[in-house]
Amino acid sequence: MESRAPLDQLVAGSAAFLLLLGFVMVGSASTEISARNFGHPFYLLVKHSSFIALAVVGLLATLVIPIRTWQRLHIIAYLGALLLLICVLIPGVGREVNGATRWIPLGFFTLQGSEFVKVLAAMFIAGYVARPSGVSPSTLPGYLLPIGLTLFLSVLLLAQPDFGAVIVMMSGVLAVLFFVKTPMKYFLPTVLVGIGVVALLIYLQPYRMARLVAFTDPWAHQYGGGYQLTQALIAIGRGEWLGLGLGNSVQKLFYLPEAHTDFLFSILVEELGIAGALLTLLGFGVLVGRGLIIAKHSLRVDFVFHGALAAGISVMLGVQALINLGVNLGLLPTKGLTLPLMSFGGNSLLVSCLMIGLLLRVEWEIRQAPPPPNAKGGRS
Repeated sequence: MESRAPLDQLVAGSAAFLLLLGFVMVGSASTEISARNFGHPFYLLVKHSSFIALAVVGLLATLVIPIRTWQRLHIIAYLGALLLLICVLIPGVGREVNGATRWIPLGFFTLQGSEFVKVLAAMFIAGYVARPSGVSPSTLPGYLLPIGLTLFLSVLLLAQPDFGAVIVMMSGVLAVLFFVKTPMKYFLPTVLVGIGVVALLIYLQPYRMARLVAFTDPWAHQYGGGYQLTQALIAIGRGEWLGLGLGNSVQKLFYLPEAHTDFLFSILVEELGIAGALLTLLGFGVLVGRGLIIAKHSLRVDFVFHGALAAGISVMLGVQALINLGVNLGLLPTKGLTLPLMSFGGNSLLVSCLMIGLLLRVEWEIRQAPPPPNAKGGRS
């Protein structure tokens, strides 16, 4: 980087706080399952540490790459997303776990394509709306083209199936179109149709309907589809204001499945109480809120790609966190989405940190240079 100006303190500080809090909570939540499955209580914590190290390296790498590089590669980003999702579905290439085919084993690392598709989709849609020529997204053909292309990615994601990734990705895509002032006569019908499609997809899949039924009355299904939710709610109920104390969770003793991944927040509330929950919410609120401010400022000074990328990334991080927290609190049906920057999982951590690195680079570039004369791109 060409200047020694500090990085955005709110983005860097909130991301570092969430990473550190996640490290502590993964260590606490995974001791029992580590001891039982691997013979050492800190096996998963050590593995999580290696994931964090890899993710931080990825973050630092994005800090030194100019944002314009990603803009030039936005078509390649889409093709890369397409290739990842197709490869996962090829027999013998993709690995099936718990009925879902989302992983590509690479020996030293198991790649989850749906995680990387999120950031690649954000790059693609940002590059599309910032094009210096072509059909503007303010026209119907120019609006439908990126929607159609990202819907094709959604179809491939649903084939895995990964319904949660579809929701997160499409939320980011729609956020970008909203931020660049796409006409509401196009935007609102898309949102309404999207809600209808989500409802239809839930209705057509028995396991999704079962989750929805269990969500409406989890205690009536506490030994079936509502088991995870009821155990999560028990953990949260135990926490009260200040929690049971770090390491003192009862639910992590094999009562709550996925305690160190999808339901890490429930263990956090059990051990650190409402106080810990509020600090977590504050961390995500600051991160996402600051990201949206960066996006708005970038667009105001006509750095369209920068602003669109920041908007897409911020909304994707926010929506994924919101879904995970909503599931843990019993406000949403159970869905297998990790808590960004916090849950155990190498792919999720790496992609989250790549997004943070991009966001920091966007803010740094906007702060360092006056708007170039041709930065406006394709906005109208």
